[in-house]
Amino acid sequence: MNSPSPTPPSLVIDVDDPHDPDVSALLHDHLGFARAESPPEHVHALPAERLSEPEVTFISAREADGGALLGVGALKQLSPTHGEIKSMHTRAGVRGRGVAKAVLVHLLGMARERGYERVSLETGTTEAFAPARALYASAGFVRCPPFAQYTDNEFSVCMTLALER
Repeated sequence: MNSPSPTPPSLVIDVDDPHDPDVSALLHDHLGFARAESPPEHVHALPAERLSEPEVTFISAREADGGALLGVGALKQLSPTHGEIKSMHTRAGVRGRGVAKAVLVHLLGMARERGYERVSLETGTTEAFAPARALYASAGFVRCPPFAQYTDNEFSVCMTLALER
C-alpha cells in the first residue's frame, strides 16, 4: 500500500473495489447528489461498472482504525499524458475534515507517477458544487474549455491543472 503522497495519519487511501457494499452505497449517494443538482444529460458521475473499466483507477479513503469509508475518487486515463479526476465524493458526516483534499492529493500524485502532463475534471455549477470548485481551485486547477465528451453548458464547468515534472 504505497501512497504517492502524504496521507493524514488517520486515513488510509488505496485502490478499492467500487462494487463493495459500503462503496456502492456512497456511490449511490454521489449519483443522487449529482442528479438532484443537474439535469440527466449533464450528470457525468460514473456508476460502479464504469469505475471498474481498465482506464480508471478507483480509490477510497478509509479510517485507519476501523476501515470506515470516508470518501472516494478516481483517475481516468484520457491519453498517455492527460488524466481526468472522476467521482470525487466525501461522506456527508465527515465533510470539512480534509478527506477530499487528501483524496485529490493522492490522485494527483498518481497522475504525476504515470507521467501525465495535465489533469482535468468536470464539476457542477450550482451552489452545492461550490465547495468542490473551491477545493480544485485551491489545488491550482483553472477553468478551461470543455474536453473529452463534455459540452459548453450552464450546468458544467471544466477545470484543468498542468502538472510539473
